[in-house]
Parts: sequence; structure tokens; C-alpha cells
Amino acid sequence: MIKDAAVRPPSIDTERPVPRWAVGVAHVVPLLALPSSLWRIGLALGLPLGYTEQGLRDLVGTTAWGPLYLIALSVLTEAAALLTLGLVRRWGEAVPRWIPLLGGRTIPRPAVTVPAWLGVGVLALLWTPFLFWWTLPHPGMTVTGRLLVGFIYLPLVAWAPLLAAVTLSYQHRRTGP
Repeated sequence: MIKDAAVRPPSIDTERPVPRWAVGVAHVVPLLALPSSLWRIGLALGLPLGYTEQGLRDLVGTTAWGPLYLIALSVLTEAAALLTLGLVRRWGEAVPRWIPLLGGRTIPRPAVTVPAWLGVGVLALLWTPFLFWWTLPHPGMTVTGRLLVGFIYLPLVAWAPLLAAVTLSYQHRRTGP
């Protein structure tokens, strides 16, 4: 029985077996985005989290728009990260049956891979500069805050290459014989 579990594909709902590493990576991606999302929500709630009082006021503003923006950005970031799971699940291959008119239809491979590759490019441009976080000035932040935020955002640098790896796995799985 243990031997069968080791052989059984980790995602049995897909048309073809998904490599275990791809399933693991797809589940890690949303966790990479979580620290920065939670940090932004904390800022939206008025916690300084590494900012001076004036720095927090400058960042968030004095109206409700600043906190709403930070919360919306956090939700959208996590939603985008969770889309990586579609590359290892059936809902990335066929429209779920509960969706009217389209349910059950196969999703064309380019409809998934083109946005995924665009996402890789955008994420690489967006997050790679965080490798240099500590070399840049950060007015309005405390020394400890600058260190903390650097470590909170550093995992996001891995998002693009991990998404690229899972996208390649998806392409290979959906293209093969």
C-alpha cells in the first residue's frame, strides 16, 4: 500500500500525472507571497511595522484610500499566487463543470501558458530588484524595519523562476503524446 502511494500521481484529477515537485512548488508559491501580504495588511491597520510615524503616514496617507489600496494589493497578490495551483490541477486543464455554458470544456494550452509566461516576465521585473533592497535608501523606515522588510519581500524574488518551472511542467504535460 505504501508502494502504491509513492507511485500514484500527486494530482489524480489531471488528465496526465503531475510531477510531485511541480505540485510542491505550486503550493509553495502562495506561501512566498503571504509574509508581504500580511505586512501590508498590518500597515493598512495602522501598525508601523518598520516605519516611523511620519513614514507610515506618508506611505498610507490620511484617507481610507491608502489602507484600502494596501488590502486590495494584498488580496490580488495572493490571488495571483494561488493561480499557480491551476497549473497542477484539473481546473487548469478544463473549465469546472459548475460554470454555466463552458463547464467541462478543455482549456486550450495557450490560454493558460501565455498568461503564465507573461506573469513570469512581470514578476521577474517587479521582484528581482528586491535583491538590491539593502543597497537603496529607505526614508521613513527604521533600521530594523528596513532589515525586516527586506527579508519579508526577499522570497518574492523566487516567484518568477518557480512559476516558470511549473509552467514548463504544465506545457510538457499538455503537449506530450
